[in-house]
Amino acid sequence: MTTTLIRRAAWLVAWDSSGGRHVYLRDADLTFADDRIVHVGEGFEGPCDREIDGRGLFVMPGLIDLHSHPSLEPAYKGVREEHGVPEMYMTGLYERSCAFRTDPDGEHAAGEIAFSELLLSGVTSLVDVSGIYDGWIDLLARSGLRAWVAPWYSSSSWKMEAGHKLGFNDSGDDGREALRLAEATMDEVEAHPCGRLTGMYSPGTIDTCSEELLRQTVDAAKANGRTYTTHISQSVVEFHLMVERHGKTPVQWAHDIGFLTPDALLAHAIFIDDHSWLHWRSRRDLSILAETGVTVAHCPTPFSRYGQMLEDFGRYLRAGVNMGIGTDTLPHNLLEEMRKTAVLARIAAGDINTLGLVDVLNAVTIGGAKALKRDDLGKLTPGAKADLVLVDLAHPHMRPVRDPLRSLVFSAADRAVRDVFIDGHQVVADGRVTTLDVEDAHERLQDAQARMLADGPNRDFAGRTDTMIAPLSLPQSGANR
Repeated sequence: MTTTLIRRAAWLVAWDSSGGRHVYLRDADLTFADDRIVHVGEGFEGPCDREIDGRGLFVMPGLIDLHSHPSLEPAYKGVREEHGVPEMYMTGLYERSCAFRTDPDGEHAAGEIAFSELLLSGVTSLVDVSGIYDGWIDLLARSGLRAWVAPWYSSSSWKMEAGHKLGFNDSGDDGREALRLAEATMDEVEAHPCGRLTGMYSPGTIDTCSEELLRQTVDAAKANGRTYTTHISQSVVEFHLMVERHGKTPVQWAHDIGFLTPDALLAHAIFIDDHSWLHWRSRRDLSILAETGVTVAHCPTPFSRYGQMLEDFGRYLRAGVNMGIGTDTLPHNLLEEMRKTAVLARIAAGDINTLGLVDVLNAVTIGGAKALKRDDLGKLTPGAKADLVLVDLAHPHMRPVRDPLRSLVFSAADRAVRDVFIDGHQVVADGRVTTLDVEDAHERLQDAQARMLADGPNRDFAGRTDTMIAPLSLPQSGANR
């Protein structure tokens, strides 16, 4: 057994079990033996193998990212940030997904880059929603992350038939083969010797999955003791499409077929029936989300880039919905998502008091742990997993130090993260990821993005180039254009 002591941490976010809340401790010790925390509080007097001077440190629980696409999103850098389609209520999701697909080498490089970004922003647990690619499991294991591996499957896939119209390619077998491969991957994941990987069912999006496939997912997840996730109410396009199909909102239809249970992790759930963009007749969706015990994974960045936002995070919490936060898009920086969650909720509500930073911290710790059915994550207390983040209080963006959580989220973000431990193993040291070669991954992704963009006209419904779909932010001038 290896014991590590962080001695006299200047600030520490401890778990108050009697109050069921996070609290600050000052000049506190934290000790972990192998993968478990054994002491949090006043002076630890037992033996230790390694001692870390905590006098200049802020110690906090490892963060839980409930929704990400690591193998996909880094390849869109420079493409997606300002790409939206006005005829589709500003979202560029469908056009971009149909026109640009990276290859397996690009997926691997993108994953390595995203995992590095996640670690550097203090993420220790991750839901990775990806298509199956070579090396995925080994890469996740090597990264050191604790991950819920969610292989994508569906009954159909999107296709663009015009700039204002979404179509669907039928899989031919209602997604049964893709589900079989997903289950085989999940079995392989859970047999991996690292012990940090768990399978999660992932029927891709509510509009690309049949009722039968969704019901089969619920039954299989229950039988295998796994949770499941999907995208739902993520666009106005999807909302109206589902109403046209079923005469009900996406949330109400999912509820009626038995898909909404405490094992369900719903990505986005922004365009519910009372959203101001929809002007819909009912006001039932939010109460359904609360009553069924689902978790909503909120990802503010991609939607804010389209001029869209959840209305609002604080309102969902007060309704009784378990809320978490995900990164979804580039950059994979959960600390930035925490800041945007707080700010955009206040804009949506027109009220600074709709959401406090404590609520945001809860979402990326105990809220995420609840969604994943893990009461040993998201808090610093004896018996919990040794997943923790050490923040440098001497970093200029953390000073002056009055409230370190506020300074970290609203000013410093990942720049002040010094060290990260997962399962007691150090995966970030002095601001550098120790488990991955991110420089090499960036070189590989540069080449993969070039291949992806070159293939775009072959995939786009109108044969357009990347610069036609997503023009550069500035015009090129001169002979080298």
